[in-house]
Amino acid sequence: MSHSDSNALAALLGGGCLLFVLLGLAIGIGIAVFYILTMQKALTLAGERHQKMKPNMVWLMLIPLFNLAWHFIVVKNVSDSIKSWAAENGASVDDAGYTLGLITCIAHCCGIIPFINFLAGPVGLVCGILWWVKIAGFNKVMAAKV
Repeated sequence: MSHSDSNALAALLGGGCLLFVLLGLAIGIGIAVFYILTMQKALTLAGERHQKMKPNMVWLMLIPLFNLAWHFIVVKNVSDSIKSWAAENGASVDDAGYTLGLITCIAHCCGIIPFINFLAGPVGLVCGILWWVKIAGFNKVMAAKV
């Protein structure tokens, strides 16, 4: 293998890695957008009287690192908005997913700590999916009563 062949192979592999990283980033942002849309919909469906934060404020979740702290605020406000709506409409929502959302936030924060991230990452992923599904379920209940 000549020197130019090895350079061409290195460039090809580097380009492939870059493409893979960009594809992963695009998929991650796409998932985040759908997650944020679900949280925004929950706040919108709760109605202005029950909203604990403006629905558009959830888009701050797209800011890297800031989203680790902002996610706690979103979880608290979405849960409180759903609980407020449920109290007025006679629906049973328990804690409106607050505990599950809080576990998700804590796990995501622990995900940046070396060694702990091996446990925190999967916990954050599973709890995050469960929280998302729970909020989507509340959205269906709220939409049916509107």
